[in-house]
Amino acid sequence: MSSRPYRSVLYIPGSKERALEKAQGLAADAIIFDLEDAVAPDEKPAARDLLARVLRDFDFGRRARIVRINGFDTEWGRADADAMDRAIAGGAKIDAILIPKVNRAADLDPVAEAVPGADLWAMMETGLGMLNAGEIAAHPRLKGMVMGTNDLAKELGSRFRPDRLAMQTGLGLCLLAARAHGKVIVDGVFNAFKDEDGLRAECEQGRDMGFDGKTLIHPAQLDIANAAFAPSEAELALAHRQIAAYEAARAAGQGVAVVDGRIVENLHIVTANALIAKAEAIAAMAG
Repeated sequence: MSSRPYRSVLYIPGSKERALEKAQGLAADAIIFDLEDAVAPDEKPAARDLLARVLRDFDFGRRARIVRINGFDTEWGRADADAMDRAIAGGAKIDAILIPKVNRAADLDPVAEAVPGADLWAMMETGLGMLNAGEIAAHPRLKGMVMGTNDLAKELGSRFRPDRLAMQTGLGLCLLAARAHGKVIVDGVFNAFKDEDGLRAECEQGRDMGFDGKTLIHPAQLDIANAAFAPSEAELALAHRQIAAYEAARAAGQGVAVVDGRIVENLHIVTANALIAKAEAIAAMAG
């Protein structure tokens, strides 16, 4: 799995040049340049051309650049993929192509063939996609998964609840699949972008479940997501103490250590080192 942070993954419409320009200075770990839901049908060809130019000419720093194309079952999908492939050949920096409504691993194959120069990410937003999450995550070109909770709620016919009860099965299946195959996975959007407390609670829920970060619909949500998915000072201090105690125990011929009354084994050291590496990657993003 990538050490690059994905605490905040911001959707930006591919048709809005001013928003694309402003995105160069936003504190997002990654940007999804959207050619699908955020672009009206009659604007899609122009948005495709605009985005290809923007990704060649604009500087987005260390942010991951992910392009969400339209599905290959639409009239725009293949043209989107071909345009992004040409853009990469022309010097545009595109880290990944995000494919909407992935139902099975085979849905990734035509995009993998059309855009050989970028990684693939999958939108997980259908019931069939949830049930096939394992085979999707195992695809050799796939590097990340994005939860599409709005579309999933529509398909389920579920109601919004702060605890996201209806989402738990789908979220859990995709998390298990991503972790089993070493893929990045980010949580779905929080629609009420002015509700800071609600966003914070949902970020903390997603973080505690194991997501790498959260997709966002407005720049005002960035600070909360970045804070929620970053290691805290207390967590980092504990990680360093665990590593030191475990190394001392091993030097003394023991297999486990004790820190704050809790057993520390090798698996805890793996987690501690991952936490420190994440903090270092976040610091590098800001540097």
